[in-house]
Amino acid sequence: MLLRWAALIREHANDLALLETLDTGKPIADTTAVDIPSTAYCAEWFAEAIDKTGGEVVPADAHLVGLVTREPLGVVAAVVPWNFPAMIAMWKCAPALAAGNSVVLKPSEKSPLSALRLAALAAQAGLPAGVLNVLPGFGDAGEALARHPEVDCIAFTGSTAVGHKVARCAADSNLKRVWLELGGKSPQIVLPDCPDLDRAARTVAHAVFYNTGQMCTAGSRLLVHRAIRDALVARVLEIAPEYAPGDPLSPGTRMGSLIDAAQVERVLGYVDAGRNEATLLAGGKRARTASGGQYVEPTVFDCPRADARIVREEIFGPVLAVTAFDDLDTAVALANDTRYGLAASVWTANLTAAHETARRLRAGTVWVNGYEETDDMNFPFGGFKESGNGRDNSLHALEKYTELKSTIIRLR
Repeated sequence: MLLRWAALIREHANDLALLETLDTGKPIADTTAVDIPSTAYCAEWFAEAIDKTGGEVVPADAHLVGLVTREPLGVVAAVVPWNFPAMIAMWKCAPALAAGNSVVLKPSEKSPLSALRLAALAAQAGLPAGVLNVLPGFGDAGEALARHPEVDCIAFTGSTAVGHKVARCAADSNLKRVWLELGGKSPQIVLPDCPDLDRAARTVAHAVFYNTGQMCTAGSRLLVHRAIRDALVARVLEIAPEYAPGDPLSPGTRMGSLIDAAQVERVLGYVDAGRNEATLLAGGKRARTASGGQYVEPTVFDCPRADARIVREEIFGPVLAVTAFDDLDTAVALANDTRYGLAASVWTANLTAAHETARRLRAGTVWVNGYEETDDMNFPFGGFKESGNGRDNSLHALEKYTELKSTIIRLR
């Protein structure tokens, strides 16, 4: 059934991509090439994974044999954000359904269209009525799910502040299982032996300007060795105009709009704070004002202050803070000096240094000489610290939507 659902998603990919762009302002090129294909791929992957995890037989002693089995949790509430509506919805729904649960999917009030269309396609694929349900609504709908005594698990992706609230609501109800994928303030560390400075600059820019910086994994902190700081930053500044905001429906647009006017004000508020804390190197203003849309220029700050708001707080916009360092220990300390721990990267030609740095970084995903290199479902996705708990994707995601049961049988 998941495979039939995925096939229908691919069949209707253009319509889904258009809905995603109209809802969010994401470039149509991205929703067509990335968001919707990744959504279908996730369903396909978990369809194939259903028989890849199972139980155990435990020979307890001569008279006993034990079975350890996995059973569905029951009802899973999936509360998903507006930045990748279809893809993250599938990250929750596919493993939960594959594990045998029913799902109540609550999309963001800012981007409900793709969730409704996905549910219609699931019904067309043969999913029984009531197994996948979509509950459009505002935050109070999500809170009701977190508090509901007949919801057995809530899987939430969104801000850390709301994640705390979800956990409190769940604790106050039935101690339901809580899985949280929350915010980030991800560092990109570039060591002086970076093997390809031009590729590093392009990757740095893409990591923070892609999806208008509205990503929990956005590489919004660039930590660069002082010896190569000027050369790397100069190249990033040359590349930044390639992300000049454009019409999301134009195939050539690389960066679309922010989600709404409130998000524009939030981002510009951080830009204003940055002007007092750091040196503005590029951007910092509204863009395409005549269009009436919600656009902000790709923005770069030079910021030596570790206590600056633009360094410490998640902006969720196209804003990069650059900080120079003199040695690896300082770089790792700066990278880890955050409440978040979702993602990080390190650029080096030294494989030993790469492994050592990756080990020391307190982040759920570390890329070496790249960033966001793959959407392979074999890799679990999630964070340390206040970036959340549990993992999306991989067999770990399938298992987290199950309960373990021990059955001990006396043979004689």
